[in-house]
Amino acid sequence: MESIYNPQAIEAQVQKFWTDNNTFKAEEKPGQEKYYCLAMFPYPSGRLHMGHVRNYSLGDVISRYQRLQGKNVMQPMGWDAFGLPAENAAIKNKTAPAKWTYENIDYMRNQLQSLGFAYDWSRELATCKKDYYKWEQWFFTQLYEKGLVYKKNATVNWDPVDQTVLANEQVIDGRGWRSGAPVERKEIPQWFIKITDYAEELLTDLDQLTEWPEQVKTMQRNWIGRSEGIEMTFKVADSNESFDIYTTRPDTLMGVTYVALAAQHPLALAAAKNNPTLSDFITECKTNKSTEADMATMEKKGADTGLKAIHPLTGNIVPVWAANFVLMDYGSGAVMSVPGHDQRDFEFATKYGLDITQVIAGSEDDDFSKAAITEKGLLINSGEYDGLDFAAAFKAISERLISENKGSVKVNYRLRDWGVSRQRYWGTPIPMMHLANGESVAVPLDQLPVELPEDVIMNGVTSPIKDNPEWAKTTYNGEEAFRETDTFDTFMESSWYYARYCSPNDDTQMIDPAKANYWLPVDQYIGGIEHAILHLLYARFFHKLLRDAGLVNCDEPFKKLLCQGMVLADTYYREAENGGQDWISPTDVDVERDDKGQVTAAVSKLDGKPVISAGMSKMSKSKNNGIDPQEVISKYGADTVRLFIMFTSPPEQTLEWSDSGVEGAHRFLKRVWKLAFDFSEQVKEHGEVPLLSTLTLNAAQKTLRRELHKTIAKVSDDIGRRNTFNTAIASIMELMNHLSKASLISVEDRAVMQEAVRAVIIMLTPITPHMCHEIWKTLGDANNNNASIEEASWPIVDDSALVEDEKLIIVQVNGKVRAKITVSANANKEEVEALGLSDETVVRFIDDKTIRKVIYIPGKLLNIVAN
Repeated sequence: MESIYNPQAIEAQVQKFWTDNNTFKAEEKPGQEKYYCLAMFPYPSGRLHMGHVRNYSLGDVISRYQRLQGKNVMQPMGWDAFGLPAENAAIKNKTAPAKWTYENIDYMRNQLQSLGFAYDWSRELATCKKDYYKWEQWFFTQLYEKGLVYKKNATVNWDPVDQTVLANEQVIDGRGWRSGAPVERKEIPQWFIKITDYAEELLTDLDQLTEWPEQVKTMQRNWIGRSEGIEMTFKVADSNESFDIYTTRPDTLMGVTYVALAAQHPLALAAAKNNPTLSDFITECKTNKSTEADMATMEKKGADTGLKAIHPLTGNIVPVWAANFVLMDYGSGAVMSVPGHDQRDFEFATKYGLDITQVIAGSEDDDFSKAAITEKGLLINSGEYDGLDFAAAFKAISERLISENKGSVKVNYRLRDWGVSRQRYWGTPIPMMHLANGESVAVPLDQLPVELPEDVIMNGVTSPIKDNPEWAKTTYNGEEAFRETDTFDTFMESSWYYARYCSPNDDTQMIDPAKANYWLPVDQYIGGIEHAILHLLYARFFHKLLRDAGLVNCDEPFKKLLCQGMVLADTYYREAENGGQDWISPTDVDVERDDKGQVTAAVSKLDGKPVISAGMSKMSKSKNNGIDPQEVISKYGADTVRLFIMFTSPPEQTLEWSDSGVEGAHRFLKRVWKLAFDFSEQVKEHGEVPLLSTLTLNAAQKTLRRELHKTIAKVSDDIGRRNTFNTAIASIMELMNHLSKASLISVEDRAVMQEAVRAVIIMLTPITPHMCHEIWKTLGDANNNNASIEEASWPIVDDSALVEDEKLIIVQVNGKVRAKITVSANANKEEVEALGLSDETVVRFIDDKTIRKVIYIPGKLLNIVAN
């Protein structure tokens, strides 16, 4: 063991040891408790950022800790490799997405390896490889055969110049991100999977997830959006037409003064043929934004269809309008409008001069002329239903509608079926064929995978497989057929990768059930809160599909979920000539700070001129404040980066990057190294240390052992149960303070120190594995000096060491500390009181006073009240 801590020399050689010895290769061992730890796999964008480093450091600490607990640990890694960013990068760099992606994977793999993560690289997968997506295609065909897949027209964002579908994030201020053309809403055929068939199970099974953050479960409940209401039929006056609406507020039915249809509703489209105003409105709606957030804030607009509807209970005639706040994608594309008790309906009715009727009694503070009364209450102006509360009105109105065959009670969900079609190139080809007669059929297994050509040229407008008619040509039963040229939503690949890791190299089946059922569910899943809804919901859904296909046994894919916070860094800029900001990397800025850490001056290292501090924000390319992990590793070593990441903040909270914090983490590791080195020199000088059990310890040695085992207990709980890694590290740092002051004179001193140093090294191993591996080679295990630390066991708390022979009692006189006395651990109040009152210092403060009261808090405090 060298005297100076040199991470650059240590880390490469330790990583080589792990590789050469397949240290982290996972295999099924039925007799051993398994532990499957998984961090969400990265998109291969080219470089790791500190958000990645934090995510994967968390997973690695947990994995290594569980291994030291004696469990059979699997921690795999792979690449979420399909997606639109690769297309955009390929266009920009004039290359093919495949080439760009594979080069990025190679670079990022090296970065991950340089951080020393304990991955089983034999299980590595990339979702853009055909041996992966072949089985996704196969499973889709199975779902199609079961009736869980269908095709229908759906409304999309359409760029009329680029002639392509745009994702919501590609629509900027209503225009295409590339062409700048106004985006239209257009209906095209899309493939869907029936996630709504599993809506109730997805909702109720959230109760099984007792180790998920409540915030995430609440977000999923809201997204699924279960509601109980009434579906009823409105007939169109002077017509044989009718339409259905769904409402959760049947108590307001008597307040309906108009009905609103989506602009694309068949009745609205038919009426527009002879109504130019309505036709123009429908055309205008094609460019509307369609997210709920956008619709909540946009101006409410509409057009009278000229149609009239018949109220199902009163028989009253109400006008039918087309409105921009109603979507065909939700429900039936029609809503009953109650402007007296819905603010959106109120704004629309006020704008167009439609009737507003109050049917729910409000409070004295309600101003019905200015806003809708949205709270539930007693019914008024509702005929036979007056005086009923919500529950009673719901029951009475639903019973009447049912008896007259005009409606039914129905459970509805906000959740909509999963549209998996994408009109982009870099994704899994949807394994369907279209026949001359218009029928769609699934591609047979012996023709899978439908391979995506990788040697293509991107023109920046259309998908290469859509541009190449020859690619789509195929045959089915000897007849001409055409392949589907849409590709899957990339959420498809990330919805089952965790299961494929269980048998990633199996070329005969999607998942080996025996292996999957050994490893699943994932014991610990780690990723950002931004994936709380879609990714996690789709993965839960896909898992239930796998279960129902007999490929897995458990109901849920992820047992425990940890959502890590963002990584923040300082931001600096200069005003640009165009009025914007030119963002400057923090690594290119010299900063002066006050004693509170606030920036008082900042200048560019490049030209020495001032720059403006904009505080801290999430590391991002847009603000040029990302810190390259490789630069920090090169300077301080991977263990320092890992220690800083784990110590600076609780995992769920944001982490503020700090150069001084990194330097502090490095100094701590040098302290640990020095302590271990100094002790190893003591062993060389004095020889091997005898077993503690053969020695008799004095009070100081017993106290040090007590601090050690209290630390072991706390660190075990902090890492294993609470996942509060920062407090675990703080406890080790506190113990290090005790150890650095401890005597090494006697053999008993050295025996206690040996136990402590070994325990500290094992407790730090999940966090700083390279350094600990190297130290262990010198200090070793008492039972097997040749074993690597990865084969060691987590230290066990010695309960006998926690027992105190003596206690330190604080003695106060009138609330002020005057002395500290040491008493026997089992001393009673009278004994403690006698010792306290006889203490020389205490006597001086009570000598001329009358003692009024003596208060004793056992084992802690003696307070003497005197005057």
